Amino acid sequence: MSDLLRLATAGSVDDGKSTLVGRLLYDTKSVLADTLEAVHRASVDKGLSTPDLSLLVDGLRSEREQGITIDVAYRYFATDKRSFVLADTPGHVQYTRNTVTGASTAQLAVLLVDARKGVLEQTRRHAAVLALLGVPRLVLAVNKIDLVSYDHGTFEVIAKEFASHAATLGYPTGAVLAIPLSALRGDNVVERSANTPWYAGPTLLDHLEHVPVDPDPHGEPLRFPVQYVIRPRTPEHPDYRGYAGQVAAGTVRPGDEVVVLPAGVRTTVERVDTPDGELSEATAGRSVTLLLADDIDISRGDVIAAAANPPRVTDELSATLAWLADKPLRPNQKVLVKSGARTVPALVTELRTRFDEQRLSTTDSPETLSLNEIGQVRIRTAEPVPVDDYTTHGRTGAFLVIDPADGTTLAAGLVGAPLPLLDQN
Repeated sequence: MSDLLRLATAGSVDDGKSTLVGRLLYDTKSVLADTLEAVHRASVDKGLSTPDLSLLVDGLRSEREQGITIDVAYRYFATDKRSFVLADTPGHVQYTRNTVTGASTAQLAVLLVDARKGVLEQTRRHAAVLALLGVPRLVLAVNKIDLVSYDHGTFEVIAKEFASHAATLGYPTGAVLAIPLSALRGDNVVERSANTPWYAGPTLLDHLEHVPVDPDPHGEPLRFPVQYVIRPRTPEHPDYRGYAGQVAAGTVRPGDEVVVLPAGVRTTVERVDTPDGELSEATAGRSVTLLLADDIDISRGDVIAAAANPPRVTDELSATLAWLADKPLRPNQKVLVKSGARTVPALVTELRTRFDEQRLSTTDSPETLSLNEIGQVRIRTAEPVPVDDYTTHGRTGAFLVIDPADGTTLAAGLVGAPLPLLDQN
């Protein structure tokens, strides 16, 4: 059975992300016949002689009319070697927040640049966000190479400039690959192009099919945030007490020793239930109900974890924030922190640093964090929460910052500081 690669696209406006995704879907025959027919009709209506493959992605009416992508679009396709989940993120600077969403689970990101323009401010911004989120591998897709007459020198200049920038962000040489391509014409996307005889590397699809994926999350220590406590109190199940949720990481089996956090009480797993019956084990991503050997006071938001390797429980967080709200963050601001299924009142006690993704420098003790800015903060929560460092366990090291007044999301938070430049300890 083929494995799964989660990837995201990013880049500046008009770099051709939607066309590239459309090309991948089209050339891997991942498009339904009626959808393809609709694209052909729309392309003819626009006076085009070839199908506008960006229409396979830009499905919203407002996007089609304005010619921009304004939201994260998730696409699914497969080859005989691997299955793919692709998040196509917007390029406008005001939608950098969507890039954070789309890239948060990516194992690889395809960062596009226009061969005529090279590395831009938004390119550097997206690269910094991808490094912050710990995306381990990057592809620099030097798109529209046909519009610079397939010039080798132009490609080399762009590739070297970006490689230097990526290295400063902490990416090793082997983690970044530059590919010259034309999403519109199909050069080096799925099929190797005769127009770039000087390029000896893989096509984009070939690289996506063979790049190593992250270690299997099933092998990580168990993390099971409790979503709901089930106590039916029926004659058939007078003593049933189950804890429902989704396995965030690891594997759980009957007989496993676990600890319930934040209380710290240890017990063992007695059963792993589903609507279809009991399981001998449940792995990351599976929604199940756990029954424990002891009657413990457990509530929604508690975490059932591997007793041998639990998360830490703390009310003081040193975290990196990607600020996503129009209203800026200021010191001593009251917020809500949502970690897993637990939401607690909190106070941002200190703005430690603000990161300048263009100059790759930091400003100490900034007065604010504004929209799309990245910084390191200290947060004190009203009660202890179980957390992991994001770099160690990404699924349980991330959290949301929420406005207590209206419930809107203010920031994406990462416990710890993935970017070396943000580590000012």
